[in-house]
Amino acid sequence: MSRLLHRTLHEAPHMAVGGQGMFIRMADGRQILDGSGGAAVSCLGHGNARVAEAVAAQMAQVSYVHTGLFTNAAAEELAEMVLGDNPGGLSHAYFCSSGSEGMEAAIKLARQYFIEVGQPQRTRFIARRASYHGNTLGALSAGGNAMRRAPYAELLSPAFSHVSPCFAYRFQAEGESDAEYVRRLADELEAEFQRLGPQNVAAFCAEPVVGATTGCVTALPGYFPAMRAVCDRHGALLILDEVMCGMGRTGTMHAWEQEGVTPDIQVVAKGLGGGYQPIGGILISGRVIDAFRAGSGAFMHGHTYQAHPVACAAALAVQKVIRDDDLLANVRATGVHLTDCLTERFGNHAHVGDIRGRGLFQAIELVADRASKTPFDPSRKLAERVKQSAYEHGVAVYPMGGTIDGKLGDHVVIAPAYIAQKGDIEMIVERLGAAVDAVLAERVAG
Repeated sequence: MSRLLHRTLHEAPHMAVGGQGMFIRMADGRQILDGSGGAAVSCLGHGNARVAEAVAAQMAQVSYVHTGLFTNAAAEELAEMVLGDNPGGLSHAYFCSSGSEGMEAAIKLARQYFIEVGQPQRTRFIARRASYHGNTLGALSAGGNAMRRAPYAELLSPAFSHVSPCFAYRFQAEGESDAEYVRRLADELEAEFQRLGPQNVAAFCAEPVVGATTGCVTALPGYFPAMRAVCDRHGALLILDEVMCGMGRTGTMHAWEQEGVTPDIQVVAKGLGGGYQPIGGILISGRVIDAFRAGSGAFMHGHTYQAHPVACAAALAVQKVIRDDDLLANVRATGVHLTDCLTERFGNHAHVGDIRGRGLFQAIELVADRASKTPFDPSRKLAERVKQSAYEHGVAVYPMGGTIDGKLGDHVVIAPAYIAQKGDIEMIVERLGAAVDAVLAERVAG
């Protein structure tokens, strides 16, 4: 019997004992192709020697110091590497231990920013339905994942409200042009500002490419500039959550580079450290920092493991490998190949309604009827069955249910490491196709 509280007590997870490159080695000797990097985390794959050496070297130097008194070279160098060219006006970093912690920091930083500039009435945050921003209570309040919110609804903050996502496959009206859909969403955001009182809104929060909640949903062209315009008109900040889609996952270091906007605060995590150490954080615009510098000079927030030397050393090594091996170019090239392979395998599949995403962050949405986009009955637990079937076929992917509203809909995320080659992509899609068809055959047979 395991003493661990696993994600479910109804069955034991598979025991992983090793990993190298694109593969995870199991206790029974099987080699499982990692088709999703866990939850889009393992951007360098497994067992990277350069990262392991950097972690060991840092531990031999200094493993921990408290940021109330000390800084450390690994954290300083990591911040310089990520922000040295002031991308989009982002000038400073705050490193913590997870994406959820990063989102909490973003929310609190935005709140304190308005205290610093003499607008303390700004306490409201607007986010989107069918989004995910983390599992701590503040981050969960910001998120719009109905399934994850439900058990804790009475504990969540009323400071957060939600507008519609930009999810064209599901919510763009028949006959509505892309421009009309974007305008409708901008009007909805404007209406929410007006309902709350524009002077009371601190920030709008969104994922440039939505992660696990809806499965790699990209926004239509012009959407983010339209949202930015609403925020700017009313003096609110734009917080972009790139925990899953950022740090190279979509083919550029920052996903917002492909959207025509820059954030005031950006949340990062998974691709920052590639899973070699727990690390997340926020990247902060110069104008926000300037307000703090001119005011109190102190962010009233902190963590024991903030800017942890070993975590920062691991992330620094990961970012150096991405730079030195030109892995963003590989993400772009293999991302195109992934799209082609998914289209060839699932483009005419009777139960795949949509293929979407960008770079090495893509997904398929499974439907009972393609023409009507009717989802499967959630009682069938299709996503969970696909996950297990994929494992049996030798590939790990990231399926999720509740795509549409937290209850209905199933999708599968494919997010392999940036080191993936064309053959790896083809193997992932081939094994996923076999797994999906096996599950659907069981459904028909049953």
